Amino acid sequence: MEKIGKIVTIVLWALIIVSAVLIISLVANINDLNDADPAMLSWVNANIVWVYILLVVGAGVAVLFGLLHTLTNKQAAKSGLISLLFMGAVGVVAYLLASPVIPQFMGIEKFIADGLTESTVKLVDAGLIATYILIGIAIISIVLGPLIRLVYNK
Repeated sequence: MEKIGKIVTIVLWALIIVSAVLIISLVANINDLNDADPAMLSWVNANIVWVYILLVVGAGVAVLFGLLHTLTNKQAAKSGLISLLFMGAVGVVAYLLASPVIPQFMGIEKFIADGLTESTVKLVDAGLIATYILIGIAIISIVLGPLIRLVYNK
């Protein structure tokens, strides 16, 4: 286990060094006078590609280790399944409550001409309703959590 920790530390330092070099190179090549400077744009593109690489690798590692932890720990698998079922229930409730009616306001014709459909409106509405449900649950948990602990600790 100690060997894996050293490898992870070396990889993390390598990522930090590469990121620092890219950022310093970008800052050194910023050109205030010409926004179309090819050197500056190449460094901007290099930094954007590096961010995408870090995002994909980070998400992949997080998913991989999450799956490994879930497969090796039955309690974690049970908790993960309950969480997935809860999120699915919130999604289903939000979708059932969502309205497919396109709102009417000035300029809506442009959005309809660009491809706005009732199914798109329903999915957006479902996303908003799911957000409201989760925010409500979070606020209720923040308010009731300490009160419940007070009752159980007496």
